[in-house]
Amino acid sequence: MIHMIQWSRMKAKILTYRTIIKKDGDYYHGFVPSLPGCHTQGASIDEAKKNLKEAIEVWIEARAALGWPIPREEGLESIEVVEL
Repeated sequence: MIHMIQWSRMKAKILTYRTIIKKDGDYYHGFVPSLPGCHTQGASIDEAKKNLKEAIEVWIEARAALGWPIPREEGLESIEVVEL
């Protein structure tokens, strides 16, 4: 049984989430709409992206430790271009 538990922890799951990063004063605020409360910031876009990836991992690990379900990205995103 222990071997099976260790094996399941070693298997990687690939999850994809839409992230949003916006300028917020002197910093960049990043969040994940599908993961309520999963927010972070950074001094640059690159730092915010790095911090956001870490925040997502911690958010999911904490939820899994509590035995709560992990939300999946359900939305469809598109960018529309309009000419005015």
